[in-house]
Amino acid sequence: MKRECSDCGATLRGRSDKKFCDDQCRSNFNNRMKAGIYSSMRPVNSILRKNHAILSKICLKQKVIIKKDDLLKHGFNPDYHTHLHQTQNGNTYFFCYEYGFLFLADNEILLVKKIEKQ
Repeated sequence: MKRECSDCGATLRGRSDKKFCDDQCRSNFNNRMKAGIYSSMRPVNSILRKNHAILSKICLKQKVIIKKDDLLKHGFNPDYHTHLHQTQNGNTYFFCYEYGFLFLADNEILLVKKIEKQ
């Protein structure tokens, strides 16, 4: 019974359960399989990483107030965030990992950095 590499089609030699002729073919095959699964996640993750980088540069203290227009000029996209936090007084903080933002009056945004409890 002739066995072929699942990636390049070369004839396989060796173990009976071998699927690939070498590590390169195994890696190529798995990368192709995963490409379709993660293709929809890649643009969202890119935006989240960019938002996180912007917030980490601006929010150097635990709390910072910034004009919304200034934050948007840096390329920040407020539509993308990782989770929400609802406070007891009804405010909703939008978080991008450990950085949160709250929309205030007068076109301002409060930026906060969540401090991890140890």
